[in-house]
Amino acid sequence: MGIAISLQRYLDGRAVAYDVLTHDQTKSSLATAHASAVPEANLAKGVLIRRKDGYLLAIVPASCQVQLNAVGHWLKQPVGLATEEEVNAIFGDCEPGSVPPIAGAYGLPAVMDDRLEGFNDIYFEGGDHRTLVHVSGREFHRLMANVPHAPVADRSH
Repeated sequence: MGIAISLQRYLDGRAVAYDVLTHDQTKSSLATAHASAVPEANLAKGVLIRRKDGYLLAIVPASCQVQLNAVGHWLKQPVGLATEEEVNAIFGDCEPGSVPPIAGAYGLPAVMDDRLEGFNDIYFEGGDHRTLVHVSGREFHRLMANVPHAPVADRSH
């Protein structure tokens, strides 16, 4: 499949410099980092959160898990994980379970965990479980310029 069309159009429309890398199929962002020899902290993942008035994309490192209580505290409302069906409906041009962390490509509001700051390189799934998109840290932060930052994740291991 490669890079999802919504993501590709979004990146190209903003003249983002990116590379597309391939790897063996994986089932998790941590496995993707290992299969691609990418540091877990440099691999951004998206987690779709359900809130009372819609959805929010939490953008966190692969080495971390979203803390729903932290997201709820930040939003000042209860939240939960979106269902697999909800994720697949919103990310319809992606393989099931693949959630690119570029909220703007899917018209979603977002929050980015502070741990994604300061890297020279950032990687993320391109829409399937075999494709990674690589951007410079500068390009990633340009993409995230209007995304609020908050401590919404903890290390998963």
